[in-house]
Amino acid sequence: MGTKKIPQRQCVGCNEMKNKKEMIRILKTPEGQFALDTTGRKNGRGAYLCPSVECFQKAMKGKGLERSFKTVIPKEVYEALEKEMEHLG
Repeated sequence: MGTKKIPQRQCVGCNEMKNKKEMIRILKTPEGQFALDTTGRKNGRGAYLCPSVECFQKAMKGKGLERSFKTVIPKEVYEALEKEMEHLG
């Protein structure tokens, strides 16, 4: 048997490819809500971030999440996500 392929995802902050399991998925639900998806299995469009506040800030500054979701993201959403990330870290 061959070795199992580990899915890779690109961080929208630092643009590095990393294992999907090591990253945090930010989700846009079909209703247009944004949330952190810790399971990686929820329905909706996902963007991946390294679990570091630096990458989150880079994604905010470089509009990485906005490019991923092709929409403008309100400041409150960024603030809520940043709070959630701090709890994880």
